[in-house]
Amino acid sequence: MKTYLAEVLGTFLLVFIGTASVVTGGFGGALPLGQEGIGLAFGIGLIAAAYAIGPISGAHLNPAVTLGVFLAGRLPAKDVVPYWIAQIIGAILASLALWIIVSGKTSEPITNFGANGWDVAKWGMSSAFLWELIGTFTFVTVILGVTAEKHSTAFAGLVIGLTLAGIHFAMIPVTGTSVNPARSIGPALFTGGAALSQLWLFIVAPLIGGAIAGVVAKARIFEKD
Repeated sequence: MKTYLAEVLGTFLLVFIGTASVVTGGFGGALPLGQEGIGLAFGIGLIAAAYAIGPISGAHLNPAVTLGVFLAGRLPAKDVVPYWIAQIIGAILASLALWIIVSGKTSEPITNFGANGWDVAKWGMSSAFLWELIGTFTFVTVILGVTAEKHSTAFAGLVIGLTLAGIHFAMIPVTGTSVNPARSIGPALFTGGAALSQLWLFIVAPLIGGAIAGVVAKARIFEKD
């Protein structure tokens, strides 16, 4: 139970810090952070969670990561669904907290809580799907690489967080960057509309990307003998 509660807390930290940077300081905020600032917010949120609860649960914070870790042979099957549930709960609680905070805003009500989506006038569904799949594959491959027994380092959390930030720098203009189904589910539930209708892509594409990364890691293609 401590493991699952750790995933709830860690995912809460990641989603709350990241999406708050979009809602209160990012696009449309009084002091716009831009995509670099938002990317760093997500990266720093992940770094904080990784070092805070990593020793307890591994700090997956992401169903795609959990799937990749499982397929790589590093997590029992019985833990996959409970991890997913804990992560989704953490993300929903983070979006709920953000919704409560911004509901007190006296002007220009906020209706988008950092939800993911793509502009059909600029990017097609196939572009968004491939972007999320490849981004998640890259992210989970890095995680499995720096946490492998032969490659493990005390700086793993920092490397993973900076990788997430870098992916945001590249992907925000296309999809807002998910690479994490839980991170997409929480904000979409409070944003509604197009965010909910497009949510399936931000569940399916990251899970496929994470699964491919797990299979590749299982084959030990990038591990030393």
